[in-house]
Amino acid sequence: MGLNVLKPKINGLSSSNSSMTDQTANGNEKAVVDTDDIDENDESGQNILMGIISQLKPGCDLSRITLPTFILEKKSMLERITNQLQYPDILLEAHSTKNDLERFLLVVKWYLSGWHIAPKAVKKPLNPVLGEYFTAYWDLPNKQQAFYIAEQTSHHPPKSSYFYMIPESNIRVDGITIPISKFWGNSTAAMMKGLTVLQFLDIKDKDGKPEKYTLTQPDMYARGILFGKMRIELGDHMIIKSPKFQIDVDFKTKGFISGSYDMIEGVVKDYSGNEYYQISGKWNEVIYVKNLKEKTSKSVLFDATKSKPLKPSVRPLKEQGKYESRRLWKKVTDALALRDHTVATDEKFKIEDEQRTFAKERAEQGVEFHPKLFRKASNPDDDLEFYIYKHIPEDEDHESQIKSILEIAPILPGQKFTDRFDVSGLEKHKIQVDAAKE
Repeated sequence: MGLNVLKPKINGLSSSNSSMTDQTANGNEKAVVDTDDIDENDESGQNILMGIISQLKPGCDLSRITLPTFILEKKSMLERITNQLQYPDILLEAHSTKNDLERFLLVVKWYLSGWHIAPKAVKKPLNPVLGEYFTAYWDLPNKQQAFYIAEQTSHHPPKSSYFYMIPESNIRVDGITIPISKFWGNSTAAMMKGLTVLQFLDIKDKDGKPEKYTLTQPDMYARGILFGKMRIELGDHMIIKSPKFQIDVDFKTKGFISGSYDMIEGVVKDYSGNEYYQISGKWNEVIYVKNLKEKTSKSVLFDATKSKPLKPSVRPLKEQGKYESRRLWKKVTDALALRDHTVATDEKFKIEDEQRTFAKERAEQGVEFHPKLFRKASNPDDDLEFYIYKHIPEDEDHESQIKSILEIAPILPGQKFTDRFDVSGLEKHKIQVDAAKE
């Protein structure tokens, strides 16, 4: 799921449509690469970027800076989050594993598996607007289905809340992504303040509560903005905890003189400090594991170079609502695919200008924004600030769970919007407040 940050390279490249083919000099057709994999750079783009940089000071917040469209990925952050969910086979294996230590190791493998899924170029996903939402589903190899719902629940700071569930396997994931962007001279950073909460609903502790894992996110850096080779690095720490085990995965950034890119290292421990497995390697290539108790040689935990992610499926555009990510940003992403940054900028401005109008209206009416699909947590001890608004009982039969999920928002092709979906976030909020008082 990661957030890629900032900047193009310096290479004048002519416009082309990534869905077509180009003609070579001798007339033969050649495949056009995805424009998300191209570093866009020309003199005008470089001048725009340098103009922005000249206004910045080290350590300043980039979230309020309008960035040029040539650094944008053709995907909203709400959709980008699904990158971390594209290896459900690992998650299903973890759930079916009886040994709690081996199960924890598989959860670590699952969470590490998705970070390599990103454009080859340094691109940043589109910043979702308030009230924007995205839904998707997976048809799994075991004939089950997984469902995903996400909504932008805050703008400053940006907060993307999400829900994922495989009902028939009793797997639920809730989370929030909060990228705080900073400028550091020759690099930018997205300090990832979010949290993912994974639950195996049918694996209970002694108090009858589902087995729960909390997972943080590494920070992300774009290096070489002013000089040097431009590239993305993941850095700092990813901490994964279960009721019995924990791991602090250190994402090592390359030193100025020594070190290597993309290295990680961590040790699976219990809360008494006993060590069980060592994790090492590169998060975007091969990750190794070594059993510290049996003192065996290391083996491959996950190989990103050979893996095959399972991408989510999304309803046809014609069935989507106005504020559904792909429909909302279609004119922008179409222009980005053509590398027409004038049109992309104009269309992006229209969306953002509408948001400014909505914000002004809320201020005049003295009302706050409330998400439509997520609600603020009612318990101060909850792990997350927002949860999906509809309660889905963990012990309910799977058909009822699936029915409840599909009532939240259309996810599957052919689903219709209901009258309940049209209820505003503010009205839902009032209903929840009134219910809490009773």
